Amino acid sequence: MILIGQYDSSFVRRVGIALRLYGHAFNHRPWSVFSDKDKIRPYNPLMRVPVLVLDDEDVLVDCNLMLDHLDRQAPGEKSLWPAEEPDRHRALKVSGLATGLADKAVSLFYEYRLHEHVSQIWIERCKSQIAGALSVLEEDRAERQTTYWFGEDFGHADIAVACAIRHVTESLPDLVAMQDYPALFAHCERLEAMPVFKEISQPFIPPA
Repeated sequence: MILIGQYDSSFVRRVGIALRLYGHAFNHRPWSVFSDKDKIRPYNPLMRVPVLVLDDEDVLVDCNLMLDHLDRQAPGEKSLWPAEEPDRHRALKVSGLATGLADKAVSLFYEYRLHEHVSQIWIERCKSQIAGALSVLEEDRAERQTTYWFGEDFGHADIAVACAIRHVTESLPDLVAMQDYPALFAHCERLEAMPVFKEISQPFIPPA
């Protein structure tokens, strides 16, 4: 398989970490959606990352679809979603909030970066959405006494939150004070210390 995209994207990083945990060999092409857009276009006309080229040369162009595909191929003991309800749909909820949080951080970064005259209404909306998601995630994590979100083994919900928060704090360093979210801070510190998180990692590089 081939994974296209840079690991400073929380979406690309989630897929890279999952590929390692599932035991898949893959080639990584750290192409930028700006400077390498012409390389990405033949694989994804939207020129977005991540892009996952499967062994049969078919292509997936959405992070959540990639993770669903990989999880369906994995034996039960390697699944990174809880097997039983209600934990399964609750993990999907946590993952969805983290994905939305990361998406809003990208929108906010581009608003600052690409527009000479920014929309203050849009900025405040994105900030409010990010703060709202962080508050809900903080409350949920603080209520749990387990090592990870849904037990003693970590899964996609844990990975999604850690990757999203790493992206937010690096791309928008003045936006979030992590001391205001102690449960999330401890959660992310625990995961970022793991070898797979250190391997599948890249400091944030602002697009040229």
